[in-house]
Amino acid sequence: MNLIDTHCHLDAAEFDPDRLRVRERARAAGVECVVLPAVDLASFDPVQAWAHTHGDAYAWGIHPLYVLRAPEDVMDRVAAALDQARHDPHLVAVGEIGLDFFVPCLDAAAQARQEALCAAQLAMAAEVDLPVILHSRRAVDRLLALLRRSKVRAGIAHAFNGSDQQAHAFLDLGFKLGFGGAMTFERALQLRRLARSLPDNAFVLETDAPDMVPQWLYRTAAERAAGAVMRNEPGELLRIATVLAELRGSTVAEIAHITQANALHALPKLVGLT
Repeated sequence: MNLIDTHCHLDAAEFDPDRLRVRERARAAGVECVVLPAVDLASFDPVQAWAHTHGDAYAWGIHPLYVLRAPEDVMDRVAAALDQARHDPHLVAVGEIGLDFFVPCLDAAAQARQEALCAAQLAMAAEVDLPVILHSRRAVDRLLALLRRSKVRAGIAHAFNGSDQQAHAFLDLGFKLGFGGAMTFERALQLRRLARSLPDNAFVLETDAPDMVPQWLYRTAAERAAGAVMRNEPGELLRIATVLAELRGSTVAEIAHITQANALHALPKLVGLT
């Protein structure tokens, strides 16, 4: 089985106790490559170092929820880093970037700051000829508007959970849609319908570990209050692929083949790592 986890935060503190064992479990489950997107400047070096040491891939960018705490010169620093590393075979995208208007206290000025930095990073991606890994919550249409004005080389709409129309808008722009743990919940009717109906070239697999836990790892608020832990891992990708295969009336082997091809199309530099 050759699976690619196109979105995994293996550098997160949740993995500090057993990061190597987590990666070994993923490899044993057929996950041949993991893409580690940065979320802020502090995570640039760790994701790069991990990718170089373990044969995985990384992306550099500023996550929209980290925009307000970023230094004033953050875009200059991102641009300099991308320019220096643009020929690194392990640097496969600019990301995780995008818009997140889910936070209730986010005012108009904060939203504008997110949009400005997202537009700047899209321009940087075009400049260094890299695709992007996109984050969007309650801002899909605004993000699509930014993409249409950019010259970016497509990429992945991570953790997609939008409408049919929004899905096809991303596909029309050349993007793949990231499917992960959210798809495994039986109540996710719209997402599961998309997983059944979209063409084979529409989607890639991801875990977003340690987040976006699949249904079998979910714990209720009461369970968490009692000490239960929810932590996703890249090794769960095989079971996520199995759910997608069941939804599409396919086999896991076919889903692995399709999603690997889609990941290589979305992030072309992965070809040299798989």
